[in-house]
Amino acid sequence: MNAETAAVAAEIERILAEDPHNVRALIRRADLYTASGDRRAATSFYVAAVRAAPPTGQVPADLVAELRRARSLCEQNAEEYKTYLRQRLVADGFNEDTSSRRFGESIEIVLGQRTIQLQQPRKYYFPRLASIPFFDPEQFAWVKAVEAATPSIRTELLEVLRTPDDFAPYVHRHPNRPRKYQMGMVDNPAWSAFYLWKNGEIVPGNAERCPATMRAMKEVPLATMPDRSPSVLFSLLRPGAHIPPHNGLVNTRLICHLPLIVPGRCVFRVGNEVREWKEGEVWLFDDTIEHEAWNTTSEMRVILIFEVWRPELTEEERGFVTSLFRAIDAYAGTKPEWEI
Repeated sequence: MNAETAAVAAEIERILAEDPHNVRALIRRADLYTASGDRRAATSFYVAAVRAAPPTGQVPADLVAELRRARSLCEQNAEEYKTYLRQRLVADGFNEDTSSRRFGESIEIVLGQRTIQLQQPRKYYFPRLASIPFFDPEQFAWVKAVEAATPSIRTELLEVLRTPDDFAPYVHRHPNRPRKYQMGMVDNPAWSAFYLWKNGEIVPGNAERCPATMRAMKEVPLATMPDRSPSVLFSLLRPGAHIPPHNGLVNTRLICHLPLIVPGRCVFRVGNEVREWKEGEVWLFDDTIEHEAWNTTSEMRVILIFEVWRPELTEEERGFVTSLFRAIDAYAGTKPEWEI
C-alpha cells in the first residue's frame, strides 16, 4: 500500500470509527480491499454497506449507483465462493446425490442458501431431541397398514364431505383468552377440520361415521395424554388457501399426514424442506419446526391428521411428560386450550 492509499485508508477508518454505518465510507473501504486483492475483506464491507443502506426511496441520488454496484459485487463474490467451495468438496469425494444428506444441508447453511431451523415449541420443550423436519416412514412399522387403508378412509371422507357444514375452522377464537394475531386464520373456513378424536376424547357421532378410519388408528401408537391427546381429524384446505408459518406446541410428538384428496400442486414446508402431498403416502414431521402450507389449485385438499409419540422417548419419559401436564391441569383447575 503506497503512502497515498494509506492516507485514504486512514481517513476512511477515522470516518467509520465515528460512524460505523457510513455507507459511502464502507463502500470506499471495500474498494480498497478489492484493489489490494483481499476479496473476503472487500465482500464483508460491501455487505455491511448494503445492510446499512437506507430503505429504497430514501437513498440519496448520488449513492444509488454505488449501492447497485456493491450489491452486484456481493452477488458475484458469493457465487464465486460457492463455486470454489463445491469444487474443493467434490475433489475431496463429496457427491450431492450420494454423500451425507445432512452434511449437504450444512453446506447450504454455510452458503446462505438455507437458514438454521430449530425446534421452537410454544408450550413445552423436551431437551436433546434432534431437530429433524421429516422422519423416514420406513422407521415406523404401522405406516404400511395405515396406507393400505387409504381407499376405505377416503370413501368415508367423501361421505362426510356431503355435509360440508360439519367442517369447522381449524383456528377459532377462545372467548376466555386474549385475542391473538393468527395471521388471518382465526375463524377462517379456508382451513377447516372434522374431528374424529379431539384432545384425548372420541367425538361422538363423528367417529361412528368413520369406522374404517377408527380401525386404522388402532394400528397406530397414538400419543395419549388426558384432555390433550390424541387428536385425529380430516383437515381441509380450500382452493388458493395458505396456512401461514407457525410452530406447534410440544416437541414430544410427531404429526402424521395421510393425504386423501390432493388435486395437484399442494405444497408443505417444514423448516427448509418443501414437499408435495401424494395421496396414500404417510409422512411424519416435527411441527415445532416452523412450517406452512399452500393449496395453489382450484380444488380442495383434504388429509387425515393424527399424532404419535416421538420414537426417541422411553415409556418412562412418556409417562413423566403425561404426569407433568396432568399436574399443570390440576393446578389450573380447568381443561387446557390445546390443539394438534
